[in-house]
Amino acid sequence: MDATGATLQVAGLTKRYGERVALDAVSLALAGGTFAALLGPNGAGKSTLFQLLTGLFVPDSGQIEVAGHSMQRAATRALRDIGVVFQQMSLDLDLSVRANLQFHADLHGLPRDDARTRIVQGCQGAGLGDDLDRPVRELSGGNRRKVELVRALLHRPALLLMDEPTVGLDPKSRRDLVATVRADVATRATAVLWATHLVEEAVGADRVFVLHKGKLLADGKPEGVALALGGGTLEDAFLRATATPARTPETKETA
Repeated sequence: MDATGATLQVAGLTKRYGERVALDAVSLALAGGTFAALLGPNGAGKSTLFQLLTGLFVPDSGQIEVAGHSMQRAATRALRDIGVVFQQMSLDLDLSVRANLQFHADLHGLPRDDARTRIVQGCQGAGLGDDLDRPVRELSGGNRRKVELVRALLHRPALLLMDEPTVGLDPKSRRDLVATVRADVATRATAVLWATHLVEEAVGADRVFVLHKGKLLADGKPEGVALALGGGTLEDAFLRATATPARTPETKETA
C-alpha cells in the first residue's frame, strides 16, 4: 500500500491506438477492503485499462502503482500483488482442477505444502471441494469461473481484477461468484476492481467508477454517482450519461 493508503493508484493514464484514444487521462485510487465496480458500456475502455494494469500493454502516459510499487519501475513486484480473472476463460480443460491450480502456484513460487493447503481451502470455500480431481471440462461455466477465482487468490494478492467475470453465467452462478469475492474482501481486506456493463452488479458495490469513451465520468458510492450523473436511479443516470445520440436523418434536396 502506498503513502496515500491506496492499494491501487492510477494517475493520468492515457492509451491511444492510432488516432483513437482508448483511455484519456484516467486517474483513480482504490483502498484495501473495497469492492469497486468499473461500470461502462462495451467499448468504454475497461479492457484497455485492465491490459495496462496487468502489464500486457504500456500506457502512452500516466502512472500505475500497486501496493506502493510502480508498474513502470518495478513491474515484477507490482504484478506479484495482482490476481486476475480475465473475461475469456484461461484454464486447461483437460487438466484436473487441482492440477490447474498447482501449475499456477508453481508459477508464483509457492512452497508445495502451502500450495496444497491453499488449493484445498480455496476450493472448499468456493463449494468445489468434491471437484478437485475432476477435469475442468466436466464443470459448469459457473464452477469454472470459481476455479479461476480460487487460482487468482492463491498467492494472496492485494488487488483482485475481475474483467466482466459473469458473462454467460446464470443468476445463481453470478450471485455465488460475487459472494465469494465479497468474502475475500471481508477476510483479507483485498481491493477489488470488478469491470462490468451491468448496472445491477454495480448497485451493491462499495464504490463505482463510471467509464465512457475512455473518460472517467464519475467516482464514488453508487448513490453519489447517480446524483453526479443527473439524479434518479444508478441505472437511469448511467444510461443517460452513456447514451449514444440518435443520428438525424439527412434531408434530401429537391429539384
